[in-house]
Amino acid sequence: MLKINNLTKRFGGLAAVNNVSIEFEANKINAIIGPNGAGKSTFFNLVAGAMAPTEGSIEYQGMDITGMACDRIARLGIARTFQTTSLFDESTVLDNLIVGHRLRTQSRLWDVIINSKRLRDEEKKCRSRAQEVLDFVGLSHIGHRITADISQEEKKRVAFALALATDPELVLLDEPAGGINPEETENLAALIRKMVEHGVTVCLIEHKMDMIMSLADKIMVLDHGEKIAEGRPQEVATNAKVIEVYLGSEAEETAAAAHRD
Repeated sequence: MLKINNLTKRFGGLAAVNNVSIEFEANKINAIIGPNGAGKSTFFNLVAGAMAPTEGSIEYQGMDITGMACDRIARLGIARTFQTTSLFDESTVLDNLIVGHRLRTQSRLWDVIINSKRLRDEEKKCRSRAQEVLDFVGLSHIGHRITADISQEEKKRVAFALALATDPELVLLDEPAGGINPEETENLAALIRKMVEHGVTVCLIEHKMDMIMSLADKIMVLDHGEKIAEGRPQEVATNAKVIEVYLGSEAEETAAAAHRD
């Protein structure tokens, strides 16, 4: 589904992503791990079109999307969440999700001015899709609530739903389990599995190794912008370079999680 060829992004003399090549299969859970500053979020920014690469190419379902604008990439079927969940806090949960499906509508300013039939039909479709994804993430009971008043874990689920409202085929999740407790993390992992079961390919960045080792089909490890390993969780957990990068507790947690799996 996603093929990365020699991807590089330089900021002055610093290579945030350096000559990275990898392929991610459809209907799989793909993970990217690495220490802070390893280039993980920059990698996502390049794939999602938030920034253009210095070198290399990005192919999505056989199409070259290198340097393509982020709205065009979103329309092709790539959605993204962010480390910091950013929602319209003063709007209801349902209204946040209605905005997401606007990506798939055709109405313009003139439709709004004359209140066209196309606008009215699309508003119904947006509301229907918003309710569908709200049900999917298990939050149909809070659709009426103001977003600022819901819990952090619920906001994470709303962010998932917002991505799903755009009808994606590939979702990029940037640290989805950040700031939530172990039980909530496991529930979120179950939701990620559910997404894949319903035909959505997932690529995620995450620091919680126990979650990654039990969840991912494939892992890529970045360090200082370079890919130092890739493979199944068991292979990555025993890789000498990965252990060196994750000295101390993270290395022990990675190996222990892989052993349990």
